[in-house]
Amino acid sequence: MASQVNMMDMQGADGVQISASDHYINRELSWLAFNERVLSEARNTNYPLLERLRFLSISGSNLDEFMMIRVAGLVGQAQRGIDRLSIDGQSPSQQLTAIHAAVADINQQQQDIWNELRAGLTETGFTIADDRRVDPKTYKRLKSYFLEDIVPVMTPQALDPAHPFPFVANGGVGLLFTLRRDSDGEQLVEMVLIPSALPRFIRVPGEDAIYITIDSLICRFAKHLFPGFTIVGDGAFRVLRDSDIEIEEEAEDLVRTFRSAIQRRRRGQVIQLELEDDFDPVAEDILRQQLSTQGTTIIKTDGMIGISGLSNIVGEDRPDLKFASYSPRYPERVMEHDGDCFAAIREKDLIIHHPYESFEVVVDFLRQAAADPDVVAIKQTLYRAGDQSQVISALIAAADKGKSVTAVVELKARFDEEQNLLWASQLERAGVQVIYGFLDWKTHAKVSMVVRREEKGIRTYCHFGTGNYHPVTTKIYTDLSFFTADPKLGRDVAKLFNFVTGYVAPHKLEALAISPIDLRESLYDYIDKEIENAGKGRPAVIWAKLNSLTDKGVVDRLYAASQAGVEIQLVIRGICCLRAGIEGLSDNIRVKSIIGRFLEHSRVWAFANGYSMPSDRARVFISSADAMSRNLNRRVEALVPIKNKTVHDQVLQQVLLANLLDTEQSWEMQPDGSYARMDAGEKPFNCHRYFMTNPSLSGRGDALEAGGVPKLALRKGAGA
Repeated sequence: MASQVNMMDMQGADGVQISASDHYINRELSWLAFNERVLSEARNTNYPLLERLRFLSISGSNLDEFMMIRVAGLVGQAQRGIDRLSIDGQSPSQQLTAIHAAVADINQQQQDIWNELRAGLTETGFTIADDRRVDPKTYKRLKSYFLEDIVPVMTPQALDPAHPFPFVANGGVGLLFTLRRDSDGEQLVEMVLIPSALPRFIRVPGEDAIYITIDSLICRFAKHLFPGFTIVGDGAFRVLRDSDIEIEEEAEDLVRTFRSAIQRRRRGQVIQLELEDDFDPVAEDILRQQLSTQGTTIIKTDGMIGISGLSNIVGEDRPDLKFASYSPRYPERVMEHDGDCFAAIREKDLIIHHPYESFEVVVDFLRQAAADPDVVAIKQTLYRAGDQSQVISALIAAADKGKSVTAVVELKARFDEEQNLLWASQLERAGVQVIYGFLDWKTHAKVSMVVRREEKGIRTYCHFGTGNYHPVTTKIYTDLSFFTADPKLGRDVAKLFNFVTGYVAPHKLEALAISPIDLRESLYDYIDKEIENAGKGRPAVIWAKLNSLTDKGVVDRLYAASQAGVEIQLVIRGICCLRAGIEGLSDNIRVKSIIGRFLEHSRVWAFANGYSMPSDRARVFISSADAMSRNLNRRVEALVPIKNKTVHDQVLQQVLLANLLDTEQSWEMQPDGSYARMDAGEKPFNCHRYFMTNPSLSGRGDALEAGGVPKLALRKGAGA
């Protein structure tokens, strides 16, 4: 069995010692490589300009979060002398050295791309007027806006012994001005912090799309802030702070503890200080003394600070500079039952593919449950629900109608803690039983459970998702929603909720695997079965689609499977610590990453089970969990078997196969761990376009384009 295969014999056949880095890719560097793939989409000339700008801003936002969480964590370990080695054998200090070099390179790439896109936008009449001369009419409008709307909210503060250095919030942008008083020539330094309520980019009133950053606008008219002074120098800066939240295991009141932790996060250690390249030396020295520590990364740029802020201008009404609009389809199966979700699910299981199919059906499922007099109880997990949640409204409506409603609200959803506290408060006021789950585990499973009284007795309807109940991400993330009235799954879901709400460990699960109880062991068993089939000369294949693969145990198991002759194809969007295509280690493993218009987010596993893939007899699962230690050890997750033949074929032969066949948006891992964009080939295939232009998985309609639905089939050498 694979469990007995010694994968980590660190000595090669020739007696040469093999390092951990030969077997594994560093998690942090793999993430940075993923963000470079995102950044590369900003260079993709096949995309409209504003969509390229969107990818640039996403790369900036991604990098900000990486610095605030991952780098901050490593800095903390290094400062406390913790020498916990990464999967590839590097200490925190070694990782930080490599990260800083990679981050510096990415920052320079971002500025180069910004200059390129800015020039391209100018040619289309879309102007960024930061350091450019503008016509008198535009100048007058900018000055008027500055005097009437900006000056009243600005608070210049002198930096001297009489004025303590002000607090700069996480993500805060500020300006330092070096001034000389006209009356006596005395020099002083003033700080102007830009209120977070102000937009990063100001649009000049008028038909033409003319934007200017708020910091450039202030610098342009700063003399009106400082009458009687001459401005000697100025410079903009931006601060990122350690934003991870650590909760003491002995916390007595989780809500109060989180409120306190959120406040502490706002004052976390400065992790990154971003400065303009021509920052005034006197002012820069003050900033460095006041804000930087041994763990602070200081970035000086000759371009724009805070690339993530570009998201503010992507919304400009210029359809000619964006992707053609796309409207998700509503599942025809549900419409065939006059919109009755429960009737459609009773007929047979139902799979929904977001964002190609509308998330509205998930909301309708809960709305109908709230309004249905035969519904007795609703139970719901909430990890991320956004700030305008129809799901929350449906749960409140159900409670108002006297139904038993339970909501498991996860307070530990990073950067959504405050929003989730707000939802929890509103739900409790409406009479919903709110549960916060485990103190040291996150409840990450995406599950709804509706208990309904029917003629033949009580029936349980379930929704399992691979993504969040979030109104924004459901429009741009590819995820799967699975609806079923299977009694086995219903009984298992009831046990899952009892586990979270009452700490009652589930026994004798009939279909689900749940982490941290048995999900890992279940995956190991399915991988071992493929190894066993390979040993018997039967077809042995593993297909998986995940966001991240970092868990050493899973990586080692896949290496063992590869060595046993199992053919493995992995679609890993982001971090992958496994090295593919290494002779004697992972010859039979292929890893690709898909980056495109939509963010690939669904998690799917498929095991050949002794039959040629794709096969009706393959074992197919969807999951809320990635192959990461945190998902398998420290989160409540669900691995859901897909048994219904129609749904099984849709997930395996449509979703998974389309991802494997994609060539237009795919990057393939090389043996050295780097990624190369795949050659589109003579017959390019784009899985996003395929799903946008063909009938929904759950529907029975005609293709949106003439010619019917193309039949997907494996190409020779694709791992059949």
